[in-house]
Order: sequence, then structure tokens, then C-alpha cells
Amino acid sequence: MKQLALILVLIAGTSFAAEKPNVVFIAIDDQNDWIGTMGGHPLAKTPHIDKLAQRGTLFLNAHCQAPLCNPSRTSLMLSLRPTTTGVYGLAPWFRTLDEWKDRVTLPQHFKAHGYRTLTAGKIHHGGVGGPQQRAKEFDVWGSAGGIGAKPAKKLIPPAPMGNHPLMDWGVFPHRDEDKGDYQVASWAVEQIQSAPQDQPFFLAAGFFLPHVPCYATQKWFDLYPDDDSVLPVVKENDRDDTPRFSWYLHWNLPEPRLKWVQDNQQWRNLVRSYLACTSFVDAQVGRIMQALDEAGLSENTIVVLWGDHGWHLGEKGITGKNTLWDRGTRVPLIFAGPGVSRGGRCTQPAELLDIYPTLIELCGLTSRTDLEGLSLSPQLKDVNAKRERPAITSHNRGNHGIRSERWRYIRYADSSEELYDLRADPHEWTNLAAKPEHSAIITEHRRWLPKIDVPPAKGSEHRVLTFDSDTDEAVWEGKTIRRNDPIPE
Repeated sequence: MKQLALILVLIAGTSFAAEKPNVVFIAIDDQNDWIGTMGGHPLAKTPHIDKLAQRGTLFLNAHCQAPLCNPSRTSLMLSLRPTTTGVYGLAPWFRTLDEWKDRVTLPQHFKAHGYRTLTAGKIHHGGVGGPQQRAKEFDVWGSAGGIGAKPAKKLIPPAPMGNHPLMDWGVFPHRDEDKGDYQVASWAVEQIQSAPQDQPFFLAAGFFLPHVPCYATQKWFDLYPDDDSVLPVVKENDRDDTPRFSWYLHWNLPEPRLKWVQDNQQWRNLVRSYLACTSFVDAQVGRIMQALDEAGLSENTIVVLWGDHGWHLGEKGITGKNTLWDRGTRVPLIFAGPGVSRGGRCTQPAELLDIYPTLIELCGLTSRTDLEGLSLSPQLKDVNAKRERPAITSHNRGNHGIRSERWRYIRYADSSEELYDLRADPHEWTNLAAKPEHSAIITEHRRWLPKIDVPPAKGSEHRVLTFDSDTDEAVWEGKTIRRNDPIPE
């Protein structure tokens, strides 16, 4: 009888596993809100992502927890803030830290619940160790990914900020099939087509573009006019009312300033390249969605699409990431599939670390009490469901952006502040922090500043800034920056 009971339990467990929804987890690197349905750029062409948003719910006010790849992805995969882990820069890999070396990530939680986990492209930031460690993170690792085809030499002239090899963009003769992201999509399509029917899967596909180098083939470049209509709207001297400390967050980075791309006739080229790469990646998302449809898996698959942080293309006088304004923090975030309302457009603040608890709830997995994210299930059922907590982004210790439905409040490590009314000022051109009539708004937002704000973790390097309030100095990559130092152009 015991043996029969065991057989029945195993059969029931197999049936239950087969009924669980699959998860397709799509990441896009450096993707800001220049998505058609998000309205971030009037010319952006992303028909496949737009269609996915119509199939599910789009979060129009979603924000990263750090405007840089490694800390953002670490936060998302662990559902912990950078201010909790101490991971603020491009290093360390969180597994090298004693406190987090055994922490269960989002895909590991699914693996523990019977899911087959697969990944290719950029999901974690950089390498995750040898074969043994990789097997702990995901069951299957695809070899596709990376930049793919490159020109024989850089397409843009030498830039003043170190002439970083990745800092390049433009069009040159090559095929879409030669690009790493095309190969990631091909790999994902193959996994969907060959997926076993008796086990649910968690499939993660990470796209590199529109991260620099923004190389596009001609057909995507030709989607966008070669005139100034493609350029974002910027305000001259926009930084005049921002604290000087705001420059500390991107003081010595490889991304050139707006002045450089203007002086070198590269601004339009950069913007067209970014838009072209965005449309190219959109087509790869479309290939994955088509594969789900053709395999008959769309109705039982939850798709979540997200970007790891935003990207400036001249706004606030800079290019690149590493800021606490909307252009640096706002990202696409879409859920579609069972348990998700169709055609939803939610303006409530959302955070990338909310993805972990949300997917747990949607898939009926064992809940966790050690996550800092909140489930977005209420908003996936009703986009008007209120959420008290704003979205919180941190960039290095002591620098935080608080984004509510209407307002953005920023407080820097030297206690300087910014406040913007996004309803009246969507470009964040007018800093209201010094206006006495807004003191109550500032007080309300200050209460959400992280109570835990740990120093950079052991092994931190590159783009981690520390500030000494006694000497009024910041240290960046071993270099001391003083308040009156000239701002690099």
C-alpha cells in the first residue's frame, strides 16, 4: 500500500508540474523608455514589444534599483537593494561575498520547484564562475550572446573619456544573423520548440543591445530619418539648477558628454544607432513570441520583459547611464500570460526587485519572507490598485532617487537635493527643492530613503564612488574629486 501511495503521489506531482505555467524571462540591456507604447521617443518603432504589452500589463512607472548593470541585475535576481548587499559597481559578483554566496536567486527558486531552467545571453552581469557554479545557477546554458560582428576599426573618432573600446556606434556591412542577440533569439526559439511537455520551464534570454557598441545593419538604421527630428528635446544649461554633486555620479566615465557628440557631429548618429538597435532587438522579441504561439504555449506561459536601467542620449548634458533622473532609472516592464490583465497600463510605481515575488505568486510557488520586493499581482489584476511605496533607486552609498506616481525626489551623499513634478515637468527641467511650498512633499519622500545603506562590499571596484563629508571629497576609481574641481567636458 505504501508503494502504491508513493506512485500516486509521484503521478500527482508530475501532473501538477505539467500544469504550472512556463516563464519566459526577457532582459534588454541599457533599454530606456524609447519604446513605442511607452512614448519615450515619438519615432520609436517596436511593434512586437507593443503587441506584448497589449497581451498583458505594461508598467509605465517602473524603475531600476541601480542605474548600472551589475548592481541592477544583482538586485533583481536576489530581490534585495544595493543598499542591502553593498553591490554598487561592476564588481563584485555577489557569490564572492560570504553573506550572499548561498542566497537563492529567482531562477534557483524556480529550479527548486521542479522547473527546468535555461539561459543564454546577458542575464547575470559577466561571468558567474566555472561549470560547477554555472550548473547551480541554471540547468542549461546556451553559448549564444555577446556583441557578434564588429567593424575592423571603431566607427567614431577618439572620445576624450578614455576612448573605451565599447564606446562606438553606427552602421557597417554585416548581417543580422551575425549578431549575438539574433543568436540568443534563435537559441530561445529552439528551446521552446523542443521543450518537454511534462516539465515547466523558466527560460531566460538576455539581449545585449542597445548597449554600446550600438552597431546596426542598414535596414534598421533606415527606419529612422537622417535629420534632427530624431534628436531628443534638451534644454540648454539644464544643469544650472542641479547640485554640483550630481556630477560626481558620472564624473569620470567612458560615455562622452553631449558637447562632445555635438562638436563631433555624432549626436544624430548615436541617437539613430540607439533607435535602430532598439528596433532590431524588438524583432528578436517578436521571434520568441512567435515561437511560443506556434508551439501552442502562449496560453500557459508568463512572459516578463524588462530593461536593467535607462540611458541618456544628451538629456542633462550627458550620454550613458549612472544617474538618478527618470532617463537613467525608468525601464520597460511588461507581464503577460495567465493571471495578468490584458491591455493594462499601470502608472503606479514599480521596481525591478518586485519581479521575483510577483513571479512566485503568479506561478503558485512557495512564498519567501526574505525578499525586499513587493508582488505586483494587485496591479496585474487592476492597474488602478494603489501602492503606497514609491520606486527607490540608489547609485553608490548615500545617493538615492525616490519616484512616486507624480514626483521625483533625489538626495545626494552631501545632503543636496532635487525635486521634480513629473506631471507638470516630464523632462525634469525645473528643480523645485528650494521652493518652501514643496517642503511637505520633500518630507513625505524623505521618509522612503533607505534605512539600510551599507558601504561598498569587499571587492568593489570601478564606478563605485565614496564620499567623505568631513573633507567634502569624493573618491572615484582611486581618484580624489574635490567640490571645486573643473567638471570634465
